[in-house]
Parts: sequence; structure tokens; C-alpha cells
Amino acid sequence: MTLLYTDARYLEHQTGAHPESPQRLQHAVEHLRQVGVIDQCRLITPSEATPEQVALVHSPDYIAWVQRQAQQGGGRVETDTVMSPQSYQVSLLATGAVCDAVQRVLAGEDRQGVCLVRPPGHHALHQAPMGFCLFNNVAVGACWALKQGAERVLIVDWDVHHGNGTQAAFWEDPRVGFFSIHRYPFYPGTGREDETGQGAGRGTTCNVPVAFGTPRQEYHDRFRSQLERLAARMKPQLVLISAGFDAHREDPIGSLGLEEEDFAHLTQFVLELADHWAQGRVVSVLEGGYNPQRLALSLEAHLRVLLEHESTRTQSD
Repeated sequence: MTLLYTDARYLEHQTGAHPESPQRLQHAVEHLRQVGVIDQCRLITPSEATPEQVALVHSPDYIAWVQRQAQQGGGRVETDTVMSPQSYQVSLLATGAVCDAVQRVLAGEDRQGVCLVRPPGHHALHQAPMGFCLFNNVAVGACWALKQGAERVLIVDWDVHHGNGTQAAFWEDPRVGFFSIHRYPFYPGTGREDETGQGAGRGTTCNVPVAFGTPRQEYHDRFRSQLERLAARMKPQLVLISAGFDAHREDPIGSLGLEEEDFAHLTQFVLELADHWAQGRVVSVLEGGYNPQRLALSLEAHLRVLLEHESTRTQSD
């Protein structure tokens, strides 16, 4: 049964009139309950990540700075990033969910985990917040996987924005492959095709920049061919998904013309790769998606593929 992490405490990260609002997650979770998808998962109550876990990616000084900002009442801490008094604890809770899912999946408790968390994380840098993000949830999860004994991890990021923080975290690390398909040119300005890593990590980063207006079939073809190549190089033992849904054609701050069914296709292909290389071990982590209705429907499509795949695989075991 798929592990599912979410919690009402994620709504306590208050951002005011901001695209990354509590309502986007609240609406999505309510929709998933109404259509019965959540009932098919094993609900796990998340716990906060320890500062030591977060420090696998972020500097201790930065972690302490985030805590101080929250204690002082929050506010706009970066051009696009807003905090409230609860944001430090909520961010630890988001990162903690990912670490727990990674640990359980690697231990064989379940093969799939889904973390419906906020704030998102893939722009967060070693020493700075960025783009709605405070701690890089998926990057900490990958580092935690290495601590748990995994030797190779693959991160697949299909958010409409390039995951610059995740890329930076593993730029020279050959143990973690980073794949990002994203709109370009677009925020945050990184993610060119020639950004492939450095030193021992050269070739373990794969960026697929996609221009606005690219046909959906071309998007899928590029996603499949480039990801298949990186997976064959990495031979991952765990696959993490930075699951952003702001490439949807109705997203107010993103869009690459995708529909809900496109996210189902992306999910299916990642699961096939995970079956081939990683014994089916996948942890999906929510990133962007700022049209609440479309986020809810896209998440439903994503989860239904995960659940159906797990059911089919269980029957064949």
C-alpha cells in the first residue's frame, strides 16, 4: 500500500496573498478524500526532521537563521518567499515527511511514498531561501537515503521551474543523478542543456529545457528519451520525484500546456524505470502547482497511477 504523508499543520505556514498559499494544499487534500484516493493509501503522520538531517544540505547558520526569522514573526525574507511564525516548524515537518518516507521505502516497508507537503523545496539553496522554498525537501531526502545505505539515487523534477537548489546540492556528487524538465527561458534562469555537473558529478545532471508552446508529444518524447539515458547511467536504487504540477496549461504562474493526463503519463514512465532499476522504490514530493482546482486533479491523476501500479505489482508478486 502506498504511504501517504500529509497533515493539517502544513496549513500553518501562512503566506498571505501569495501563490503558495495554504488553500492550494487544503483544496487538493479535500478533493483526494472526496474521490476516495486517500482511503486507498496508508496514512502516516509526519514528524519534524532533525536539524542534523536538514544540515545534510543546508548550513547550520542558515537553519538557525530560518528559525530566528520565524521567532521574530516572519515576513518577506526573499523576493518571492514569505514566512510566518510557524514556518520553521512546518518546514521541518515537510522535510521530515520525506526523510521518513525514504527510510521506510528503503527498509522495504512499502515501495512507494507520497509526500503532500509545503512549503516546496527545490529552489532552496545551501545558505538561502528562494522561490517560495526554505529547506530543500527532496535534496535532504536524497542525502538521507545515502545515509541509510543507498549508493545511487535519481531525482526526477518535472516542475515547470528548474530545480536550481537541487542541482546545486549534487553538482559534484556522482551518487545522485538530477533530471529536470522545465520551461526555459524562465524563472530561475538556470537549467540550460549544457549544465551537466562538475568534477566527479559531471554527467549526472541532465537538464531538458522546453520552450513555451512546445507540443505535448514532443515534451513526452524528450522526457522519456533523456530520462531513460540518465537512469541507465545512474542505475538508481531509489527514485525521488519533485512533483510540481505548474506545467499545467491553466497554471497562473507557469504552464507548458500540459493536462492532467500528461502527469499520469510521466508518472507511469518513472514507475517503469523504478521497477527496472530500483525494485520499484519511489518517493514523490509535492513542489509547485498554483491553480488549486488543477493541482487537485493533477495530483489525483498522479496518485491513481501510483496506486494502480502498486496493485498490479502486488498481484503479480
